[in-house]
Amino acid sequence: MPSTALQVARTGLDAQDTRMRVIANNLANVSTTAFKRDRANFATLAYQDMRVAGQASSNQTTYATGLNLGTGVGVQSTTRVDQQGTINSTGNALDLAISGNGYFQILLPSGQLSYTRAGNFSLSAEGQLVTSQGYVVQPAITIPNGAGSITVAKDGTVSAMLPGSTAATQVGQLTIASFANPAALQAASDNLYGETLASGPAQIGAAGTAGRGDIAQGSLEASNVNIVTELVDMIECQRAYEINSKMISAVDDMLKNANQTL
Repeated sequence: MPSTALQVARTGLDAQDTRMRVIANNLANVSTTAFKRDRANFATLAYQDMRVAGQASSNQTTYATGLNLGTGVGVQSTTRVDQQGTINSTGNALDLAISGNGYFQILLPSGQLSYTRAGNFSLSAEGQLVTSQGYVVQPAITIPNGAGSITVAKDGTVSAMLPGSTAATQVGQLTIASFANPAALQAASDNLYGETLASGPAQIGAAGTAGRGDIAQGSLEASNVNIVTELVDMIECQRAYEINSKMISAVDDMLKNANQTL
């Protein structure tokens, strides 16, 4: 069935509704640690070829141009913008940020590995480094009971002052996961990402090696959402939605006039 102007305008409304939802989620997470903003991508829907360029005409010539009618727009995908967020100092020894590429590894209760750039960690009752949800950071690192100051070097080496010691003792080594296509990681709740076939398997290594970023202790990566950019996008989205709404009203008026004429 051929698409009418009403149907085409409706696809425009649906597209802008999706775009607004993406913008709303970005703004909602403007203060979320290490959040990466999303962008909605759109593509034209199939064209109705009423006449193909080069087709023979009734007067034994060929048409120099075709007659192709678009059927609207569709949401193609969403893209995560993996731009580095600002690294802010917190002064908390267990706050860690990755300056550059890579992700911390997190072990879920199901035994599955997930990944995050949100390094607002703490110690569990057992002395393990965990996320705010209690998920254990991998490789598992246990800080001995009674240990003093904790130091995390930029390469991920974790040291602590043990009771009776005059020098820090290495208690573990954090490693960083990198991916061939990090944009294809599956976003989940709790600032976590999951591996997918499109992302490729995790490549594990020390921070600062093979393109992986360094670890900054006492710091957290901020959300990369720019409020001004999102507000400008929101205004553009509102205007586009209004235009498509007016198109529906205009087509409706045309149909009413046609019915009255007939």
